[in-house]
Amino acid sequence: MKRIFSAFFYSLDGLQAAWRQEHAFRQELVLVIIGSAIALILPVSAFEKLMMIAVLVLMLIVELLNSAIEAVVDRVSLERHALSKNAKDFGSAAVLLTFLLAVATWSVILFDRFYY
Repeated sequence: MKRIFSAFFYSLDGLQAAWRQEHAFRQELVLVIIGSAIALILPVSAFEKLMMIAVLVLMLIVELLNSAIEAVVDRVSLERHALSKNAKDFGSAAVLLTFLLAVATWSVILFDRFYY
């Protein structure tokens, strides 16, 4: 049980660090909060609401993983290296793809509800 509590508090520490140190995380968290509120008031099914919120939360998750990759790369060396650039670029690409998935999900649901 102690391990579970410790893991929970480590997770909270990670969220606090992301909030303090990562501008993109703060921006995306604001987007998740606003988007979730909008999704909850839209006249769509409960499953569609869940999907609309889930893709936004997924974007936050991927942003956290991207930040972790960047932190590890910077910790290993601040020297420019092609592999370091690749690691950072791959993380950034993952965030972009998640954002595009969120846009596509919201577009399909809203188009289906209001224009179909």
